Amino acid sequence: MNGIEFRNVTKRYGSDPKAPLAVKGISFEVPQGTLTTILGPSGCGKTTTLRMIAGLESPTSGQILMGGRDVTTLGPAERNVSMMFQSYALFPHMDVQDNVAYGLRMSGVARPEAAARAREALRGVGLVGYDQRLPSELSGGQQQRVALARALVLEPAVLLFDEPLSNLDARLRREMREEIRAIQQRLKLTVAYVTHDQSEALAVSDQIIVMDHGVIAQRGTPQALYSRPQSEFVAGFMGEAMVFPAEARADGQVALGPLAFTPRHAVAAGPVKVAVRPEAWRIGAPGGLPATLKKAAYLGSVYEYSFDTPLGSVFVVSPDLENPLAPGAQTALGLGTHGVSVVQQAAA
Repeated sequence: MNGIEFRNVTKRYGSDPKAPLAVKGISFEVPQGTLTTILGPSGCGKTTTLRMIAGLESPTSGQILMGGRDVTTLGPAERNVSMMFQSYALFPHMDVQDNVAYGLRMSGVARPEAAARAREALRGVGLVGYDQRLPSELSGGQQQRVALARALVLEPAVLLFDEPLSNLDARLRREMREEIRAIQQRLKLTVAYVTHDQSEALAVSDQIIVMDHGVIAQRGTPQALYSRPQSEFVAGFMGEAMVFPAEARADGQVALGPLAFTPRHAVAAGPVKVAVRPEAWRIGAPGGLPATLKKAAYLGSVYEYSFDTPLGSVFVVSPDLENPLAPGAQTALGLGTHGVSVVQQAAA
């Protein structure tokens, strides 16, 4: 049975039928016990979609189902859904235990039972012994764990996250995304997760839905979206791929300047677009694309290079720390076997 299902859902704000649609007839499923990330740039409709799952917004048309039940017209309290917000929304005057127990108390659970369940939820997120602290006495990562415990203690059928890690530094983001994924898998929660961070989406998801201007640009596993983007938009959004004009030949190869490769799927002969990820380039390849280094940046684990080539500017990420190039260096760029895809041309 599906955890969440959208059937041709649209959303328009306001009553003017000429007002633009924020969400334009989208359909998708979040299978029970899995984590689906809704990913996209600001204004793409991802947060509106999440709010419709939560019952905080009503669709203009279409159906929303949870566990096979039509919940389109039901409010948040009737959906057995918990939502964790970007701001955490902790009550500053309540201690940690009371913050976590708040939803239970509002649902009529007796104080002793609510307190016991709150302590157990705090144990589940690694905050044993923090019961009596105020939110102001906690770090950002600890506040995030309290907010997570407050959502989990309600034992929701569906758990929703709206940009939950955006207020944390890079190290804490990594730790908390691992924590969220581990808890989701351990408890077999059905989760919808909104972010604009591609690496976050790749790290936590069973399924990624990429949205663009209110429609679904592509959905699938993290591996499928990264290695087989179906459009220029998805290729560019999922990992900084650059898109170049190329030519599909009758022999099944695709020619990109002096380079040629065999695409994963057969392509009709004629002009095509090729997306190349920065890590797919091979520096110093014999017979490769002539390249002159313009800029170099050392990032600790990799070098980032910008080359001038006959195809235009090319961005390259190289793990070779032993042989750095200096600006002005002449070399040649070849293509690796991964990170190169033929994509649909963007509509004019």
